[in-house]
Amino acid sequence: MGLRYEDVIEKYEPVLGLEVHVELGTQSKMFCGCNTVFGAAPNTQTCPVCLGLPGALPVVNAKAIEYTIAIGLALNCKISPFSRFARKNYFYPDMPKNFQTSQYDEPICTNGYLDVMVDTDEGEKEFRIEIERVHMEEDTGKSLHMGGATGRIHGAEYSLLDYNRAGIPLVEIVTKIVPGTGKYAPEVARAYVTELRDILRGLDVSDVKMEQGSLRCDANVSLRLIGSTALGTRSETKNVNSLRSVERAVRGEMIRHAELLDAGKKVIQETRHFHEDTGLTTPGRSKEQAEDYRYFQEPDLVPVAPDSAWIEEIRSKLPEKPSLRRKRLQESWQVPDKEMAAMINADVLDLVEVTVQRGADPTRARGWWLGEIARIANEKEVSAGELSITPEDVSEIVALIVKGELTDKLARQVVEGVINGEGRPSEIIEKRGIKVVSDDSALMSAIEKAIAAQPDVAEKVRNGHVPAAGALIGAVMKETKGQADAAKVRELLLKHLGHS
Repeated sequence: MGLRYEDVIEKYEPVLGLEVHVELGTQSKMFCGCNTVFGAAPNTQTCPVCLGLPGALPVVNAKAIEYTIAIGLALNCKISPFSRFARKNYFYPDMPKNFQTSQYDEPICTNGYLDVMVDTDEGEKEFRIEIERVHMEEDTGKSLHMGGATGRIHGAEYSLLDYNRAGIPLVEIVTKIVPGTGKYAPEVARAYVTELRDILRGLDVSDVKMEQGSLRCDANVSLRLIGSTALGTRSETKNVNSLRSVERAVRGEMIRHAELLDAGKKVIQETRHFHEDTGLTTPGRSKEQAEDYRYFQEPDLVPVAPDSAWIEEIRSKLPEKPSLRRKRLQESWQVPDKEMAAMINADVLDLVEVTVQRGADPTRARGWWLGEIARIANEKEVSAGELSITPEDVSEIVALIVKGELTDKLARQVVEGVINGEGRPSEIIEKRGIKVVSDDSALMSAIEKAIAAQPDVAEKVRNGHVPAAGALIGAVMKETKGQADAAKVRELLLKHLGHS
């Protein structure tokens, strides 16, 4: 049996370091005019610059600079009036230049922080994550390893290279070391990436789709004995691509490190690969130091020197902070803490907000996104936002329920149809013949039929045992194929059996 997490935190203190790579949502690459559309055919979005051909000269993407400054300001960073790019010399098989253009010793943003809230045994607690730097760089291409069982190079028969991603604008956000999180280290890591993602989404600088690699987290973890000031040897779990996996990766590495240390073994400074199916990591490569990359100033690019007036203009356009927005929405909608947390954890807060903006009642809106839609999303193993149903669809369905033209049961059929791609709500209602039976005569006919089939139950209701009416209402609903308004059926039934 492996070491328990509870045993780890009794003996060791974790120290975190989080590096988040953000793919910027610019229309062109970092140093050339090539398109950045996701999913394009391999090697169709390339040019002499991003292919590293002789004589090709790069030019910095101004929109990428603007987006990076906005990120830095949102993270309370100091914006440098002068920053430069450098060449990071490293053999990337999918980077044709054989070096990456990145900011090294002169980043554009420095010394920021981000406060995150985490549920603890003592209630909600705030943790401050200090930001060391925010800098610009370019992404590498993509290697496709064919013929193996794992999709990695080990065991593959051959590899293919797609250079579409080479040169995509990236921002790297690097924290200072994060001590003092104790047993909440996994939750703090997840909360940090979650809050960061929400900030980036609010700034509209990236689509932050972790499953597509638009936002990737490298989690550095080390352990030291409680009371010690010396830092332990760290491991770096690369490219963790979901919020849940960030938490699992940190927890798993803490346990792995503790098992090694307890056995008298050394932790190797290396990169690790996270496996979603097991929650475990496997070795990547030994981790280089900065000097191993032989950084030197990029001779083909001029320094970045943003004008102070431009910086202040960007600052003036910053959106509301996610934490303040959440507080505002919770107060406006009068949502209990648990339900607010559920919306955040299910990543449907934005969807609920837009649904409410389209006219839906907040309670009904979150009920559908956290209920039937979330259930279907879980079955399909996707997020609610990935389904084909939109806030406009949900607001239309809610409006029809309020008007009495749909029951909740019928509405679930409409939701299912929209998600299955059958069309918009009005189209599905027409195609499936979904209609609430509201005609009193039709309902009374079904009620009388139900009473005739269950006279003993009807007699119980007449004698004052009202709960027994449920069986009769159920029979009516079955007779009307679920298209009757249950509340109206109950009203008519009880009146018919002598209850006002």
